[in-house]
Amino acid sequence: MNARPGHQCLAVLAVLAWLTLGGCAVGTSDGEATSTSGVATAARDVADGAGVWDASEVHEISIDVDEDAVAAMIDTYQDSGEKEWLEATVTIDGETFERAGIRLKGNSSLRGVDDGADPTDLPWLIRLDKFVDDQSIDGWTELIVRSNTTETTLNEALALDLLAEAGLASEHAVASSIRVNGADARLRLVVQHLDEAWEAENFSTDGLLYKAEAGGDWSWRGDDPEAYVDVFDQETGEEDLTPLIDFLDFINNSSDEDFAAELPERLDVQAFARYLAFEEVVDNFDDIDGPGNNSYLRWDAETGGFTVVAWDHNLAFGAGPGGGGAPGGSGGFPAGGERPEGMPTELPEGERPDFGEGGPDGMGGGMGGGMGGPGGRTNVLVERFTAVEEWSDLVEQAKADLTEELYDSGYAEEVLDQWVQVLTEQAGDLVDAEVVQEEANAIREVITG
Repeated sequence: MNARPGHQCLAVLAVLAWLTLGGCAVGTSDGEATSTSGVATAARDVADGAGVWDASEVHEISIDVDEDAVAAMIDTYQDSGEKEWLEATVTIDGETFERAGIRLKGNSSLRGVDDGADPTDLPWLIRLDKFVDDQSIDGWTELIVRSNTTETTLNEALALDLLAEAGLASEHAVASSIRVNGADARLRLVVQHLDEAWEAENFSTDGLLYKAEAGGDWSWRGDDPEAYVDVFDQETGEEDLTPLIDFLDFINNSSDEDFAAELPERLDVQAFARYLAFEEVVDNFDDIDGPGNNSYLRWDAETGGFTVVAWDHNLAFGAGPGGGGAPGGSGGFPAGGERPEGMPTELPEGERPDFGEGGPDGMGGGMGGGMGGPGGRTNVLVERFTAVEEWSDLVEQAKADLTEELYDSGYAEEVLDQWVQVLTEQAGDLVDAEVVQEEANAIREVITG
């Protein structure tokens, strides 16, 4: 949602102050720590979308695609996990794009997909220039139609705005009316794809972006790039896994002493601490060490260091898997704010839920899925990072700071109210006003504690 100038100025000062204090708090390295200032400045603009990313209105997207081609595409995905591109006519806010490309997007969100799936409910990646060069809308070529876990998608929309307000790389997000082949429209959240255009908006330096795949982990598998197929996928720049492989080698094989001394030269430790804190503050368990292995790594060509980039917040604020536009699922906010079955509410500090092999109720198994990270619950970078006292303290301080900046200040509730207003005034044909208020109230319970 469009940021309010007063809050934005306060937040900028808060982030700058936090970064200064955070830099002083980390004293385990003689080298120069990787700076967060570039992303803290650029990410803030993400909340101020325009055109197709104007969050003050509900957008309309219709897709016309051959139904037999969709059925064949789903069969291919079920058989091999491959996500084939299809040609489609895509109309966005009245502007029609012929021969646009569409394909399935996601992993765990596709576990319930079958031959009878309604294409309007599926998560899609839309690429306007896939088959027609230079085809774009407002300069953007790629949009992601997210899978819903709630009827309103308020939880992910708010989380992404708060992520940007926290000074971390985020994505534009807009509420949208989606229909495929003339079917009844559904309310879905449409967000940016993390591509070259997104990277240029969020970072001021050249670099490479790598996506951690849901079925992979953060282990070091040797120097052969082929060993990392289906583990990490390079999203931007000329193909080069060398920086990634070197980093994985270091975080897996360095001694504890070398890890503590050299990590600040290889990773933006302040931003990583703030990222870990943020995911806890917005109650999103499906993050870097959650079941979906959800994260990106961005390598800075100037500093040689990495930044962890957040991804996938459709389970933020305690939402359960499935529901909304998720094929075959029933999720949303459990009554009374209770967690889904199998998701413990009280854990020792710093520990993640142990879901076993199947994950929380409704999240296990399926082609293209798999639990991310070793055992689906741990990540070597998170474990080693939080084992260093200075950085563990940095995370705790960041949690306190973010709680004050985002919640105690009233900012989160103001942004939530803006989203509620958009849906109640413009999306009454897609979701009942009562449902909007119920889901907003469930989010407020997390905000107010």
